[in-house]
Amino acid sequence: MGGILSLNHSKARVGEPSQDLRSASCKRPRLSPSFYDENPRLIPCLPDEISIQILARIPRIHYMKLKSVSRTWKATVTSAELFSLRKELGTKEEWLYMLTKVQNDKLIWYALDPMAGRWQRLPPMPNVTLEDESRKGLTGQRMWNMAGSSIRIADAVMGWLGRKDSLDRMPFCGCSIGAIDGCLYVLGGFSKASALRCTWRYNPVKNTWSESSPMSIGRAYCKTGILNNKLYVVGGVTRGHGGLTPLQSAEVFDPKTGVWSQVPSMPFMKAQVLPTAFLADLLKPIATGMTSYRGRLFVPQSLYCWPFFVDVGGEVYDPEANSWVEMPIGMGEGWPARQAGTKMSVTVDGELYALDPSSSLDSAKIKVYDYQADAWKVVAEDVPIRDFTESESPYLLAGLLGKLHVITKDANHKIAVLQASVQDHFASSSVASSSSHNDPHEDVERPAESERDLWKVIATRSARAADLVSCLVLDV
Repeated sequence: MGGILSLNHSKARVGEPSQDLRSASCKRPRLSPSFYDENPRLIPCLPDEISIQILARIPRIHYMKLKSVSRTWKATVTSAELFSLRKELGTKEEWLYMLTKVQNDKLIWYALDPMAGRWQRLPPMPNVTLEDESRKGLTGQRMWNMAGSSIRIADAVMGWLGRKDSLDRMPFCGCSIGAIDGCLYVLGGFSKASALRCTWRYNPVKNTWSESSPMSIGRAYCKTGILNNKLYVVGGVTRGHGGLTPLQSAEVFDPKTGVWSQVPSMPFMKAQVLPTAFLADLLKPIATGMTSYRGRLFVPQSLYCWPFFVDVGGEVYDPEANSWVEMPIGMGEGWPARQAGTKMSVTVDGELYALDPSSSLDSAKIKVYDYQADAWKVVAEDVPIRDFTESESPYLLAGLLGKLHVITKDANHKIAVLQASVQDHFASSSVASSSSHNDPHEDVERPAESERDLWKVIATRSARAADLVSCLVLDV
């Protein structure tokens, strides 16, 4: 149809008589609600079926402006019908949603349209009343968006050694996030003496937050994963009589029914074979990550004893058998760790990737898991991340637009979203390697040439004093 609808006329009322806008009076009279009943069409002289087809093809980054055209347009742009049509037409868009923490531990969400390279700020998360504080007689409400969530799990689990005083002084921390059925979920968390069951949902169609069904038990630092369009939550910690207690339980949320159901608890097999009761009491098992891979949930695990985390492999949940089995040895022992108590990974195009920062303070390696060989293999070196010792969450991983992305702070303290052509780089390196074996005079500098093209910055944002907390991708 030539070009996209002009957004410069977004303040014009839809359905007004055609006239020269330049001669229109600046003091246009207000239109009564009955006007919209008499002029129901979205675009004059066009059936609504055609108008919706047009709107469904406009990039979603413009929808905030389109909502200001009229109440009818706002209702249409935020309707499930429009987004169902976008799905049918193949005009859905993957956006990156990033949670940051700024000064005073305030949480702020941003959404990135990777095609336009533009950011949008999400509305703040809603209020939450801390149940334990209300029982103590404290008045008022605390806001999730006014408290941080990236306190190191190592600091939190110090409570297992009886550091109850540190728990009572701790602000809100340890919430988890998940994305399912086109919505973003924030789950649980820990504040002072309360492990929260709360679950909040962000609907990008409505651009609003709402309360969702709570989990069966209060959890902090739990791990989340998606299988068969259901949200799984495993592990985490809760508050016990002697401090923080690790959880082996798991549950699953079905967004179609809004119901949480129980999943068999993780057996923590390695923790059950410790030689003495003393070690069993001293070493506490925790889940340090989770990823959905090859139709199952893979959960790496550690045994904790302050200030050490001892990797003990992990376990795998099979939804068809509804049971847990031990993780392959090579996978569990080689899973790269981001920091004590956390292991980050992402599945992109069926491949499991992780970032290993252990080799250097200012660079890292990208590793991919070889399922057949049960081994982690390096596919890219010299990942341009800054010194990760200065931040609790120095980098994040995301699978966006079918490629691996690393989100980090650059040398200018800006948040940078880096796209990695890992598969292309790995393939070109393999071809170059084969050629060098066939012809000893072949130029061996070509892999280095490819290395320079491996990383592409697709977006940046001024970080100021912001810290990265977490991220996920929604396809809407």
